Amino acid sequence: MNCSDTNKDKCSSCIFDVLKKILVLQKQDFDNENYIGCDKPYLGPVCNSVCYNTRPIQLYNCCNGTPWSFSYTANGVTGTSDVFRVESLDDCCCTCRILYLDEATNSYVGTNEFVTIDLKCCGAVRCLNDTYIDLC
Repeated sequence: MNCSDTNKDKCSSCIFDVLKKILVLQKQDFDNENYIGCDKPYLGPVCNSVCYNTRPIQLYNCCNGTPWSFSYTANGVTGTSDVFRVESLDDCCCTCRILYLDEATNSYVGTNEFVTIDLKCCGAVRCLNDTYIDLC
């Protein structure tokens, strides 16, 4: 698909489907077989883990292959991040919470800043290790 394609009926169904599964996982607990990859049907290293609530993702621009990144301000610090938590899906749009890496703890932290990305402009999704994000 071309990034300049403006046909609203065309959405990268494989990326949408993966993000939809991630969104469902983040809202529910699953008891399934062991899987690996983005479409693993549970969060964490084993299906009975209860300490994970997020599968961090990176979304890549379909035109140039670079990760989408956005600026944020959290705890008085401004930075840029290319790591997100899926919060909602609507047609071909994905609303994501911006996450950043706390270098002191080497863990992701959720911000209260959100972006909406048109999935027609995404060529790939990369899933990172499942984690727990404080959403308060």
